[in-house]
Amino acid sequence: IAVGSPRGLVVPIVRDCDLLSIAEIEQQIADFGKRANEGKLSTADLQGGTLTVSNLGMFGVEEFDAIINPPQAGILAVGAAVRTPVVGEGDTLEIASVLSLVLSVDHRPVDGTDGARWLARLKELLEDPMQIVV
Repeated sequence: IAVGSPRGLVVPIVRDCDLLSIAEIEQQIADFGKRANEGKLSTADLQGGTLTVSNLGMFGVEEFDAIINPPQAGILAVGAAVRTPVVGEGDTLEIASVLSLVLSVDHRPVDGTDGARWLARLKELLEDPMQIVV
């Protein structure tokens, strides 16, 4: 997770996140933010990551391209959710929250097609979040 602090941007690692609940991940992220602000992250907290999530949406940034943090394989840039007119079922005009996600991958360790499949699956999960909690 990319964390901005008074000491600069740091990227602490949420380990084994596939085994954690959403609440446990949020708890770790909050702890990293607190320790980053206090300058108390260890070297071990910052090493061994595969993918970074960078969220500028909280600052109103709708879309951006993020730079991969070597030696990680990729970074997901998350923009702000924006209320936008969209075409719905039966060509009806509706208002929906639209979120921009930009995935950058290093094609040496990750095939671009695998990255595209991963992003498509993430889109499915975000559009139907009950799949995450069930």
